[in-house]
Amino acid sequence: MKLFKKITINRDPNKSHIPFRLNFLFFIVFLLFAALIAQLAYLQVDYGQKFRSTVNSANNTTATGNVQRGSIYDSTGRVLVGNKSHQAIQYTKGLSVASTKMYEVANKLGEYLTIPTDTLTDRNLADYYLAGAANLKSVAKKVKTSSDDDVLYAREVAYAEKHIINNLTSTQKNAAAIYYKMSSAYSLSTVNIKSTGVTSTELAEIGEHQSEMPGVKVGTSWTRSYPNGTDLSSVLGTVTTEKQGLPSDSIKTLLAEGYSRDDSVGQSQLEKQYENVLRGTKSQTEVKTQDGVIQKEIKKYGGQKGDNVQLTINSKFQKKVQSIIMSEAKTVGSSNAYSPGAYAVVMNPSTGAIYALAGASRNLSTGKVTENALGTINQSFVMGSVVKGATVMGALQDGVITPTNSTLTDTPIKLAGTATKSSWFNKNGGTSLSLNASTAMEVSSNSYMMQLAMKEGNFSYASGKALTMSNSVFSKLRGYFNEFGLGVKTGIDLPGEASGYQGSSAQKDIGKALDLSYGNYDAYTTIQLAQYIATMANGGQRIAPHIVSAITGTKSNGSQGAVKTNVKPRVLNTIDVPSSYFDVVHQGYWDVVHGSMTQRTGSALASLSPAVAAKSGTAETFHGTTSTETLSLVTYAPYKNPKVVIAVAFPGITATSGDYNMVVAKQIYAAFWKYYNK
Repeated sequence: MKLFKKITINRDPNKSHIPFRLNFLFFIVFLLFAALIAQLAYLQVDYGQKFRSTVNSANNTTATGNVQRGSIYDSTGRVLVGNKSHQAIQYTKGLSVASTKMYEVANKLGEYLTIPTDTLTDRNLADYYLAGAANLKSVAKKVKTSSDDDVLYAREVAYAEKHIINNLTSTQKNAAAIYYKMSSAYSLSTVNIKSTGVTSTELAEIGEHQSEMPGVKVGTSWTRSYPNGTDLSSVLGTVTTEKQGLPSDSIKTLLAEGYSRDDSVGQSQLEKQYENVLRGTKSQTEVKTQDGVIQKEIKKYGGQKGDNVQLTINSKFQKKVQSIIMSEAKTVGSSNAYSPGAYAVVMNPSTGAIYALAGASRNLSTGKVTENALGTINQSFVMGSVVKGATVMGALQDGVITPTNSTLTDTPIKLAGTATKSSWFNKNGGTSLSLNASTAMEVSSNSYMMQLAMKEGNFSYASGKALTMSNSVFSKLRGYFNEFGLGVKTGIDLPGEASGYQGSSAQKDIGKALDLSYGNYDAYTTIQLAQYIATMANGGQRIAPHIVSAITGTKSNGSQGAVKTNVKPRVLNTIDVPSSYFDVVHQGYWDVVHGSMTQRTGSALASLSPAVAAKSGTAETFHGTTSTETLSLVTYAPYKNPKVVIAVAFPGITATSGDYNMVVAKQIYAAFWKYYNK
């Protein structure tokens, strides 16, 4: 029995088998795609260029901002140079901002802010006036047209300068000064419109209307401050002001390094020497612009304050030494019309660390005395007998004397065709003394030094004989002097150091080689004297003097942070000779102060404790035709284990009495042990 019946269905092969509803859905989708394509075509054809311009006008760029400079501290952590913050009105220039737009902003800002206008030039005023669209159009009608835009604008400027700017109101001039600062900024750089003296009223009104002035904002600026006085100002140096801008002699280099034209930058001495340390890292802000107008600013990096510089100088000791020098310079000047000032250097002989640089300049016309510590490195003087230790050391190295065979007789030197040259105590030959190298230093024998020079020049002296030695003796003597730092730059970490002055070394001046041997020819700086006596005191290492001891960071609270870099002693050369050579010279320095001969020149220092060694100097100089002297002194202490050297110079002395060099040295020693023993 069959339970199921086969059913056959006949299908028309030409008839669609997709349901009607599905076909309707496909139709709707087709219409939507057609509409979308039509809309895209419409946008592409009619608005494509507009959208492309909009995309191109939108931009995200990084702008930079200034940060505080690092501070300068003394050896004990006192702030010598810091920063004082000020609220400032600033302007950040957008991309391709039109001058007409800046003109509008300047006029608006001028309603609430007043700045100086005294430095505006005629061209500044003309540029401001012509930045107004209506003003430019009006002036353009009154000048001869030109197809060259630059020529046309020059004519418009000339017209404005001649016929218009003299009639500008004080309000317009104020706006012109604002416009000038705004227009001097680079795109996306920030300039201070007013960095100091912004009043609370100005801040309030500008804050209230800030949205009406694109690019204008309230920010912070800094100027250098000197909380512990300016006793070392000539050494610390200065930074440029916004008004000065970048130094003209290095502006291209600085701009390439990321500076803005109105940035403050070290322009002299320590501020300049350590610019890379003190400058810091600028802040970074992402600036979003639309059609050249700043829409939004997002700070990405707050910047990093510059690192700090710590000095080897104790500011209290420095102040005391400077006071001593200033006081004595005034005393000297009261009876010495041609005294140009006084100078002193205090230094560590083992490391080259400067403890004090003190100087005073005296105006010869007015008699006014001013601080000039920098004169210790850039003022050169004929220093006199202080160099005799180097003369003896040179003779020992040359072999014309030895530590055990150095005896010569002090006698006036009489050469054919020249005036007699003699020691101060033996002008006429009545006090001829038998001297070795040490006692010659003790009594400061010029004759002994001249005889050494003639021996080094292979000249056999006889009274009345013509001086026929070669002028090569100049380079020989100076070579030995240079080893100790006399006549060459010391390498101190300050710009502008002088190398001294060398007299002529021509054959016709051969007699001057004798003057050179006892310090009465070439000129040296006070810092050179300090390096020379330090090299003697430490046994032969010429070390570069340095005023900076370390580079330090900054703590989160703004105070001085940890040491990043320590300045290590820098040995420039070593005088590799037997210790017995130095024994001879050291004995001479000791005898100058503590010897038994009545002619010793440093007895005024004999009472000092710890005991000191020294060499004084008196150079014969001239101011015009007036005879003058330089009083100088080099000294170190304690004698057995030197911890400090002092060099002093008093040029231009005309009075016959006075031991200013000794008086100053005693006062400096007293101050040194007071401050540095602590």
